[in-house]
Amino acid sequence: MRGKTIRQFLIDGIPDGRWVSELSNWTGKAYKIPRTYINQCADRIDLEYTGVYFLFGQNENSERPQVYIGETENILVRLKQHLQDKDFWTECVAFISKDNNLNKAHIKYLENHLYCIAKATKRYEIINANTPTESSISEMDRAEMDEFIDNMRLILGVLGHKVLETQVGNVPGKHAPIFCLKDRTGAEARGRQTSDGFAILAGSRIAQNTASSLARSIFHKRQQLMDMGIIDANYTFTQDWPFSSPSYAAGMVVGYSINGRVAWKDKAGVSLGEAEIKD
Repeated sequence: MRGKTIRQFLIDGIPDGRWVSELSNWTGKAYKIPRTYINQCADRIDLEYTGVYFLFGQNENSERPQVYIGETENILVRLKQHLQDKDFWTECVAFISKDNNLNKAHIKYLENHLYCIAKATKRYEIINANTPTESSISEMDRAEMDEFIDNMRLILGVLGHKVLETQVGNVPGKHAPIFCLKDRTGAEARGRQTSDGFAILAGSRIAQNTASSLARSIFHKRQQLMDMGIIDANYTFTQDWPFSSPSYAAGMVVGYSINGRVAWKDKAGVSLGEAEIKD
């Protein structure tokens, strides 16, 4: 993977204001705009271009952030409409083409694929009421739009929104060592370190019961993952899922408080903590 250059410009000269993000050798352009700055964007002529956008917010009753994904032939007009009809969001990230060459078919294709990717990652609660319709475009245009999505994913991640990224973050190098955890409760799990912390891998089986000493945050997270189908009726992970630390992940598996840097061990029996020192 080659390095990338992203240029960030703070329009208002402060970190809490409007940002412009551009990627070298890409015709796309991203605006990060706080909700409170939407009405100050009349000075940005290219925000009247055709494009796609993300509205980001947080539901106090949900552990996951929320997102609405949309497309429009005039970004600024649509965002002003959403000041009236959508209350949840606090920040928008909008994408346009600097030469304004995105047409209606392009943005409908982008909207559909962005929605499907975001739904598959399950990082965010998606507010869209319906699945956007996919437009029919040529093979050449599909390749161009797919590359557009790849660049959007990169910029969104840099701006702090991993809505298009898989649940399990990146690791340095081509292969990350796998660590295992077996317990008297019948739990048997596999996991690995990631850029987000530590991920439990699909197929891992957790304990059915939990101890009273288990942190309430882990207890509630178990229930949430069951409600989402991430943990099935057999107490098995249906997909890879990240946690903030090895100990949080270990507690999730065994159902009681435990030191994850000691409990997780590689195939040679070396604990995660020992492996980090050795590396």
